[in-house]
Amino acid sequence: MRKILALAAAVFMAAAAQAQDTQSTQEMKINYIAPEEEAVREHVARWQDYKFGMFIHWGVYSELGVVESWSLVPQAVSWMYRARRERGMSYNEYVDFYNNLYRSFNPTQFDPSKWAEAASYAGMKYVVFTTKHHDGFCMFDTQATDYKITSPNCPYSRSSAHPNIAKELFQAFRDKGIKPGAYFSIADWHHQDYWWDFFPPRSTKINYPAKEFPEKWERFQDFLVQQVSELTDGTYGDLEMLWFDLGHPSDDDSAEVPWDRMAAAARASQPDIMMVARGTGGKHENYKTPEQTIPEQPLDCPWESCITMTGSWSYRPGWGYKSTREILNILVKVVSRGGSLLLNVGPRPDGTLEDEAYERLHEIGDWMQVNSEAIYATKAWSTCQDGKVCFTAKDKTVYAFYMAENGEDVIPAEISFSGVIPDGEVRMLGYDKPLRWKKNSDGGISVTIPQRLRDKLPCRDVWVLRMNAAQQQ
Repeated sequence: MRKILALAAAVFMAAAAQAQDTQSTQEMKINYIAPEEEAVREHVARWQDYKFGMFIHWGVYSELGVVESWSLVPQAVSWMYRARRERGMSYNEYVDFYNNLYRSFNPTQFDPSKWAEAASYAGMKYVVFTTKHHDGFCMFDTQATDYKITSPNCPYSRSSAHPNIAKELFQAFRDKGIKPGAYFSIADWHHQDYWWDFFPPRSTKINYPAKEFPEKWERFQDFLVQQVSELTDGTYGDLEMLWFDLGHPSDDDSAEVPWDRMAAAARASQPDIMMVARGTGGKHENYKTPEQTIPEQPLDCPWESCITMTGSWSYRPGWGYKSTREILNILVKVVSRGGSLLLNVGPRPDGTLEDEAYERLHEIGDWMQVNSEAIYATKAWSTCQDGKVCFTAKDKTVYAFYMAENGEDVIPAEISFSGVIPDGEVRMLGYDKPLRWKKNSDGGISVTIPQRLRDKLPCRDVWVLRMNAAQQQ
């Protein structure tokens, strides 16, 4: 059964990546416009040093254990319609059922301080939380709709003394020194000015011609600006970024997103807030966000890979977790290419994280206690990877990460790599003695790992060598 679930997860991840992330590495390189505002450019530069963050997908869809709100899309794609088929519902029956989930959504075990503590120990420096996914349900106290966590129709508004989940979560993470950001979907499949019930929806985009009904799209633009203003007016404290999704609401681009108005609304209160209008290629895409993938080479623009801890963004019972080794290898590869890793967790409907999520975060934290200097505030080296060795750099200091494969629990007695020639000592982080090294005839070097070190390694899965560089290759 576990193998079947893992295969299903892999199939879904491949389909989702193909559907949602169509920009190639080359396109991301050439399709970047730096922010016009100096304060925002400086903010992007600071953010690039964080390197590691937590993504949280959580909403009423967690009640069903499905692929976020995608089961609302009326397309013949199996992972979208599976939830309807399993319940024996027609599309319209399912939409009505889904739209009433918030009347039972009551995450009474929600304790954001526990999530923040785990993220802090893991070494995460920022968090991005789904304040509104594509279904339109708001996990914050918006005044623009009653389809929200604080609605009198939602039992959590009565069972909790502090039902504004986004506000409580942002503050809990801020208290741990983790900088919060808000995910916000441009799509809103609950809003009559996005999916108008006069026409049937056909895809993720608006279901009416914006040119024929301009007043409807104008109202929706006003709705977007209002909600962005609410998130950034100070009620939720300072935010690092607004992380936008599904920013192309019509196939012919006739329904334009009011990016300039939203940026002005946000920066009226927070002048340096980052706008992450992902996939738009414009001045409001302050950094790039490849999804479920890692560029093969460094990009010449700020970027972040968003990657799931399981095979799904939201909670799906029974789906296996990536091993700690796999997650660390992902983190190292992302950082070696000059990016940041936004690692996703999907809370359960009661407001708790699964034990496996806490285990992974704790084991990542154990590794970071030894090796974090090779992650934070580093840059891509001239060679990002040579075989099982990746590199990062700070000025002339270069870090070489040996990434173990499955079944490899001890670093080899000798490791060889090209890409850097040391100027002096080579040391392993967490070990207080220098290691012997020599130049090889092929231009690389070999480093000897003594048996006493191999018998008592400072960490698991990935081991880091530090050296000053005499030259690049």
